[in-house]
Amino acid sequence: QVWVEDSGGRSVRPGESLNLTCTFSRDGRNFLLGWFRQAPGNEREQVGVLHWSLGERHYADFAKGRFTISKGSSKDTAILLMNDLRPEDTAKYTCAIGKGGVTRPGRWDYWGQGTQVTVSA
Repeated sequence: QVWVEDSGGRSVRPGESLNLTCTFSRDGRNFLLGWFRQAPGNEREQVGVLHWSLGERHYADFAKGRFTISKGSSKDTAILLMNDLRPEDTAKYTCAIGKGGVTRPGRWDYWGQGTQVTVSA
């Protein structure tokens, strides 16, 4: 059975960094791990995607150069490292597992519950 849990969200000041963690259980290695975010009143948007076995990554324009998705040190964990956080990064961040290519993902089948990140002075 597949499950996904995301954690690590909290309040930070502009310019600070934050790591979010995605822990999951899934058989096989051929899948996508994605991070998404949704701010109040906004549509959910993709932050970035990692192909777990190929190591390919793709990021949204707002995330390029500031956010990095990597495999965690523990088995079946992934980290979203966010640097130079801005107030506009305030959102609920959610990890998901799906299939497809990093630039053309298919269906996202399994979702975490989301973790809140708030960036304010």
